[in-house]
Amino acid sequence: MDIGTIIGIGVAFLAIVLGIIFGGNPLALIDVVSLFVVILGTVGVTIACFPLAKVLKLHTITLKAVFHTSTDVVEIILDLVKYAELARREGILSLENLVDEMKDPFIVRGIKMAVDGTDPELIKQVMDTELEALMDRHAQGKQMFDSIGKYAPAFGMIGTLLGLIFMLQSMTDPSSIGPSMAVALITTLYGALVANVFAGPVAEKLLARDMEEVQVKTIIIAGVMAIQSGDNPRVVQSKLATYLAPAERDRVLEAA
Repeated sequence: MDIGTIIGIGVAFLAIVLGIIFGGNPLALIDVVSLFVVILGTVGVTIACFPLAKVLKLHTITLKAVFHTSTDVVEIILDLVKYAELARREGILSLENLVDEMKDPFIVRGIKMAVDGTDPELIKQVMDTELEALMDRHAQGKQMFDSIGKYAPAFGMIGTLLGLIFMLQSMTDPSSIGPSMAVALITTLYGALVANVFAGPVAEKLLARDMEEVQVKTIIIAGVMAIQSGDNPRVVQSKLATYLAPAERDRVLEAA
């Protein structure tokens, strides 16, 4: 579970709730019609923009942003260096005995192809293609939340315009102008909340997850190719450490 995501969204909600409590009557900010305009309108447009099968998986994408365990990149590099040492000492076929111990399925696929004697260019092509497919899936998930963040405020504005139209039709009663204006603005508030407290943060978190996974898989591809070509384990370690920040490089050197 990503505690940072939960804490961040929780603090944002808390700030809004405190503003509501200390700013006036919380019940004045509840309007069912405005909620329907924003939520149903945004959901409808999202379904129109993307395949229904992908929209139905929106909740799983949201859970991925919140309940996600980051991969320890340093541990991945140390494992690849260990495999390079074994391959250098006993031959690449010896890695077949370690397949069951490998934690990352991406490493397993790469090592299996190397053990089977697959052409190096084909190995890299297959692994690069899988990485590109992963990036495409991540981009589609983020794009859906970007769309929600874009259309929710738009439907909030539509609701506000509807409220203003209804208000102008009842100008003969001055006492109804204030409450009608308040209800009209509530729809804009709902749209802004959906976009800035939910869709926007989740989209940015998905982008961060994508960058993490791409980095890990890029390191794995480089490691598998180095192992397949029979590079010295120290060379493999140095090559893979270049993908890391200085602090993480120090962890690799210390562990090695």
